[in-house]
Amino acid sequence: MGDDYRQRCEERMERWRPAVHCTIMVVDVEGFGDRRRTNPHQVMVREALYAAVRRAFAEAGISWSACRHEDRGDGVLVLAPAEIPKSPLVDDVPRALAAALREHNETHPVEQRIRLRMALHAGEVHLDQHGVTGTSVNLAFRLVNAGSLKTALAESPGLLALITSAWFFEDVVRHSTTARPETFRPVRVTEKETSTVAWISLPDHPYPPDPANLSTPPPEPMAGPIPHQLPAAPSSFTGRHDELATLTDAATTTLDVGATVVISAIGGAGGIGKTALAVHWAHQVASWFPDGQLYVNLRGFDPSGQVMAPAEAVRRFLDALEVPPERIPTDVDAQAALYRSQLAGKRMLVVLDNARDTAQVRPLLPGAPTCLVLVTSRNQLTSLIAADGAHPITLDLLTLDEARQLLSRRIGADRVAAEPNAVAEIISRCAHLPLALVLAAGRAAIRPHVGLQVLADELRDTQQRWETLTGDDPTTDVRTVFSWSYQALTPPAAQLFRLLGLHPGPDIAVPATASLAGVAATAARSHLAELTQASMLVEHSPGRYAFHDLLRAYATDLTHTTDSDQQRHAATHRMLDHYLHTAHTAALLLHPARNPLALTPPQPGTTPEHPINHDQTLAWFTAEHATLLAAVEHAAATGFDTHTWQLAWALVTYLTRRGHWHEWSATGRAAVAAAHRLPDLAAQAFAHRNLAGSYTQLRRFDDAHIHLQHALDLYRRVGDLYGQAHTHITLGHVQGLQGHYAEALEYARQALDLCRVAGHRRGQARALNAVGWFHAQLGDHTQAITCCQQALTLLQELDDRVGQAVTWDSLGYAQHHLGHHTQAIGSYQHAIDLFQDIGARYNEADTLTHLGETYHAIGNRRATHKAWQQALAILDDLHHPNADQLRAKLAALEVQTGL
Repeated sequence: MGDDYRQRCEERMERWRPAVHCTIMVVDVEGFGDRRRTNPHQVMVREALYAAVRRAFAEAGISWSACRHEDRGDGVLVLAPAEIPKSPLVDDVPRALAAALREHNETHPVEQRIRLRMALHAGEVHLDQHGVTGTSVNLAFRLVNAGSLKTALAESPGLLALITSAWFFEDVVRHSTTARPETFRPVRVTEKETSTVAWISLPDHPYPPDPANLSTPPPEPMAGPIPHQLPAAPSSFTGRHDELATLTDAATTTLDVGATVVISAIGGAGGIGKTALAVHWAHQVASWFPDGQLYVNLRGFDPSGQVMAPAEAVRRFLDALEVPPERIPTDVDAQAALYRSQLAGKRMLVVLDNARDTAQVRPLLPGAPTCLVLVTSRNQLTSLIAADGAHPITLDLLTLDEARQLLSRRIGADRVAAEPNAVAEIISRCAHLPLALVLAAGRAAIRPHVGLQVLADELRDTQQRWETLTGDDPTTDVRTVFSWSYQALTPPAAQLFRLLGLHPGPDIAVPATASLAGVAATAARSHLAELTQASMLVEHSPGRYAFHDLLRAYATDLTHTTDSDQQRHAATHRMLDHYLHTAHTAALLLHPARNPLALTPPQPGTTPEHPINHDQTLAWFTAEHATLLAAVEHAAATGFDTHTWQLAWALVTYLTRRGHWHEWSATGRAAVAAAHRLPDLAAQAFAHRNLAGSYTQLRRFDDAHIHLQHALDLYRRVGDLYGQAHTHITLGHVQGLQGHYAEALEYARQALDLCRVAGHRRGQARALNAVGWFHAQLGDHTQAITCCQQALTLLQELDDRVGQAVTWDSLGYAQHHLGHHTQAIGSYQHAIDLFQDIGARYNEADTLTHLGETYHAIGNRRATHKAWQQALAILDDLHHPNADQLRAKLAALEVQTGL
């Protein structure tokens, strides 16, 4: 049987032909399987494809019949023998192919139009009875299906996107005077098992020439999370060829020294296109940074005054890099150092948009010379240029041709060509300002049957409007242009636009919009859609809307000049009620054991949201995080002091579980100031205790102690026994963290006495566990067990599973130190089961570690190994720093026992 099998293999091998060298071309129809294409449409597309390819070969002087070609359904594979020169395939075929496609598309319906991806490579090809094969053929198909090629075609107004292998580029394209190698862009292609460098060009809409690209191939990608935070590329980006070339030159010549590229607008003006240029270029070079792209809007010139602190930006980047909250230090400088460590050795692009000054930017600069930072700002950032080697780029207004191209892309080339005089006047009266042109185009787009001369006449409407538009105050210029789109809105949408100027957050969701306007969600969604269509808003993520800072300023001015004080106050009240009542509901879902606040009913027209489970609650807090922080500050600034401290109350659980200690502290300070403006001693007491909690996490123990003493005094004045008890427990926690266990125990005892007098059973249970824990820390494990068992009984009656889990762990700790190992094992197992049920994974790992120590004490090495392995798996999954310490213990155990 073995001989027969070998003979058949040898016969099959004999039928193989020797490998031959070929130039390999693959073309593929983009969107061939689009559901709009019926079978007849696809047949027509295939016929047109072959006709276009054959025509291109003929015009390039290449014999179609001399080449081998195989049909691929939605494309074709062509193999040109070695005797056919390679250069015509890149010099002439793409140009002729694009021209043939253009002629076809102009005379056929959309379902039969063709856009192509084309790949070129060369190498050894095997021919057998089934067709062609070989690694070179495989590579060509990987290239034509590369995501970067599809993206390039999608972002191009042209009909053809070409990709060549690195070999083909180096041996053919680089030496061509016709193919223009400086218009090719290097990319990294990772498809299936293939990872390689390739080069992309757009033959009928080429990239700007850039010789620097020829010396900058993309690097190898690195392992780990790869953030892709860039906003969508601007759909109507026009011109800026010199600036793009300067950016690319700066990047290619300075990546090795970690320089920073700075974009600054003329006179610090908004609306000149700083962000559009940055995002457009970032998308062009994204493939150079395979380890990811980070983006943040620093809100340096935000009309609301909510300038983003560097610490907040660093924390957002750490979250994007998937650094677990448990690993993030509380100190701001330590967070920045961790951020730099995460980027060390990686090739990443960091876009810092709308920076205020150098002080805001500098903490966000990576230390890695392989990273590139792109900054936009209205200021020149002179210190960043002088001290950090940044390269400034000053944007000018659009040229006449660029402005005309922008309008063509927005409202159609046919309309622009039909009224050249009106277009020229529109561009002139918009001062060639990109933002003004976009808004004017939006006005034209919503009136497709109205001539552009009407728009030009509107721009010429009054002398005041003309003077404002052409003045040297850029804010005034843009405000006038905004008015044209605003006046075209329906009255409800116009009112909503004005009221959005009262909203303090960076963006807003549909439900909050409904409450702000006092309308139903369906009406709010309709008005938002109208505003988005008119380019007055952007839906930057599904269901969340934002507008440019100048639009925000315009909306704020409008609401103060159009709406009455009563209307603005009512809208602000509804908005704050929305966030407060929704956050209150969400906070109780995150932590059901908290005593709810006695909230004032929401104002008529307010429709708070109602998350129903833990996942929805966490998603809501995450989405509204920045807005809720802004709402606290806005409430304090506008005289809504009760909302201020109550919003701070509602944020506590979310901020603590996510480790946002500095933001907890900021809201806490606002709550203290607001509460002291109210004749509400209980609110003041909570505010001081809340702020002390944040200071405790930040290890500011002296400050925490001061505020806790204030809280204690206030709780005594109002006769709130449980408030006093809660404060004593926190005082004990502060002492315990400093190793002052005797003092901590005394505070816990006082808390217990107060809870007993108050009849607060949950408080008694919490205090009993604290008393027991501090007894254990002082070595009195018998008394610790007595207290913890009493606490456990109360917690079981109250069905407080979190409290039960913590108390079982305390019991296990005391039992272990008394040598009651069997009991300790049972207690730890109870705690583990409960922690698993409530999803407290770190606590589960912590208790598993304790359980392993108890097994180790009784000599059960195998059970010890199992418990520690389970704990280590969780800690590794959480990327917790305690993992290394436990890993070392496991290694030592394995050495001792041979496990």
